[in-house]
Amino acid sequence: MRSNHSGYTRLTKAHKFSAAALTAAGAAAVAFGAASHAVAAPAPVKPVAWSAEAFGQAQDAERKDAADKAAEQARAEAAAAKHTAKTKAEADAKAKAEADAKAKADAKAKADKDRAEKQAANRSTTRKPLSKPAAPAPKAYGNDLEGWIAQALDIMKAKGIPASYDGVKRNIMRESTGNPHAINDWDVNAVNGVPSKGLLQIIDPTFKAYHVEGTSWDIYDPVANIVASCNYAADKYGSMDNVNSAY
Repeated sequence: MRSNHSGYTRLTKAHKFSAAALTAAGAAAVAFGAASHAVAAPAPVKPVAWSAEAFGQAQDAERKDAADKAAEQARAEAAAAKHTAKTKAEADAKAKAEADAKAKADAKAKADKDRAEKQAANRSTTRKPLSKPAAPAPKAYGNDLEGWIAQALDIMKAKGIPASYDGVKRNIMRESTGNPHAINDWDVNAVNGVPSKGLLQIIDPTFKAYHVEGTSWDIYDPVANIVASCNYAADKYGSMDNVNSAY
């Protein structure tokens, strides 16, 4: 700074710049202070403009998300149902196996008990000897010519001696007319001391020679007389049926 003669101070160029700077700085400070006390207004929000394509894409995304959630839930429910069914099936199978085992054990126990009771009953029961079957009642024959011939034919059948009812009766009627006590006292046999006797007029030696076991030894017994006489005729003529006269 320099002083003129008039006593005033003259500002140099440097002084001018300094003053300007100070003036600007003060203005800035005043402006900053004022600004610090003012409230800033909010910036206006600009609405987003949606295109049709963007809107469709958003809807598709929402639907896909919902479908994915539904599918996931369905899979979870199916897995839970499968697990429940498996658990129930295992429980049912176990219960059935236990029931079958119990039934088998009960059946075995019952069979063992029944067997033991049966064995005990068998041991305690006195067995009675088996009775022989009753012998058939003897066949009844009439005490007449028909009955005698019938009985004689049964005996001869058992012994294998051939003869028929007609052949036997025919010869009886010719020889004795059915009289079991008939005796011939006039023919050659009577002359020789061995008269013919009985229904079929047989002599004693012949009767004894052709007697059939199981019959009477009495020559006048009608059945014994018939059987012995037929036995003799079978030996000599093949059968009493072949005899048509004295024999």
